[in-house]
Amino acid sequence: MNGLLVIDKPQGMTSHTVVQKVRRACKIRRVGHAGTLDPLATGLLLVGIGQCTRLIEYLMAGDKGYRATMRLGLTTDSQDITGEVQQQLPTDGVTAEQIELVCREFVGEIDQIPPMFSALKKDGVPLYRLARQGIEVERQKRQITINSLQVESIDGDEVTFYVDCTKGTYVRTLCHDIGQRLWCGACMTQLRRVRSGGFDVSMAISIEQLQAGDYTLLSPVQALDGMSTLLLLDSGRDRLKDGIPPRLEDVADVSELQELQTLLLLDGEKLMAVAQYDPEHQLEERGEFKLLKVFPGGV
Repeated sequence: MNGLLVIDKPQGMTSHTVVQKVRRACKIRRVGHAGTLDPLATGLLLVGIGQCTRLIEYLMAGDKGYRATMRLGLTTDSQDITGEVQQQLPTDGVTAEQIELVCREFVGEIDQIPPMFSALKKDGVPLYRLARQGIEVERQKRQITINSLQVESIDGDEVTFYVDCTKGTYVRTLCHDIGQRLWCGACMTQLRRVRSGGFDVSMAISIEQLQAGDYTLLSPVQALDGMSTLLLLDSGRDRLKDGIPPRLEDVADVSELQELQTLLLLDGEKLMAVAQYDPEHQLEERGEFKLLKVFPGGV
């Protein structure tokens, strides 16, 4: 069994618990997810099964879309509503115009310091474990990109917005930082991932559907929909089965190839390899492609 499940994770469940449920439902051990969602969060979780777990790094690379709600005037140690309150400030002077203006300031390339309550590790120890012990360590800034940030509603101190961003963005940190810029503080109260790469939450199944067997696996090729593809000729397929990179004459339709382009090598509808077109590479004289992932029998 090899493929991809698109699951709508419910609130209160960890991403690891979802993986466990997939293992039981599909009766397979090799399962992994692309992009952790905290228990507070809901929404789209991509889960690879079997050989598709080897493709998770590509599934995680796409931009993400989230709908989030933050509460102004409240700052917590975890930067969301589940944490301990650190500060409460009045919000009487904060206007809708100010909120809109500050949110616009976060669009583009920005630096973000990951929160202590995260799965990032310090000397092999997850930061959230240190945070629970009251220990705070220095974290390096990360550059992320906020493609768009649109305020959708303001209801008292509750602000709901939609954000489109690059991978590695912490939305609760975004809420915290917006609150700091507004001088009143803020923490995230709700989060829903609605998009990841080319996948939308409308495509997702529920945990109940999973447990009832009401699902269809997407093939590895479907999972990587949007990546360039090349069809292998018989000679290229035979070379790949022996772990040898194909030559240009071993693939069909090479007119659109660009150097260092990552693409899928297909045998019909089966994925044989993820490769990079690199005619100048020195590691292998036997072909113009650098093999990144190989599936000799096809998946």
